Amino acid sequence: MTFSPETLTLLVLFALGLAALALAFSALSRGRARAEQPRDPVRVATMLRGLLQGQARQIQQLEAAVRSLSATEQQRGGLIAGAVRNVGLVRYDAFEDVGGRLSFSCALLDAKGNGVVMTSINGRQDTRVYAKPVTEGRSAHNLSIEEEEAIRQALATPRETVKAT
Repeated sequence: MTFSPETLTLLVLFALGLAALALAFSALSRGRARAEQPRDPVRVATMLRGLLQGQARQIQQLEAAVRSLSATEQQRGGLIAGAVRNVGLVRYDAFEDVGGRLSFSCALLDAKGNGVVMTSINGRQDTRVYAKPVTEGRSAHNLSIEEEEAIRQALATPRETVKAT
């Protein structure tokens, strides 16, 4: 589970508020318990300083955790953007004498349209496989009609579905 930096900031502020409230209740309850004893201002100041320093350390730890989580989230976002997200598949008969639509072109692209289009041509005697790089939905290599269609499908369809035509 990941939180946005805004959510983590709100959590830190909420924790600070609870800590301040606990500090106030602690000071009030100690003040009532020691009402009959004479107050020593130096001792109270030392006690408050210790409490505040402890709270400051906890806040620093929380801030470090928020920074770490934010950096991790950015790193994972970059990895996810480069993952295969768009897939297009076109099945067809490459030769008239071979049926069953065993030949295919498949485009595997990331969010920016970068990836590869693979084609398998199935004949009676052999099968050939080709892979061509794709950058921003285009390839520097000549593409067949089926490969262009696979790329178009990959860029046009929702990420969860793969259509076979």
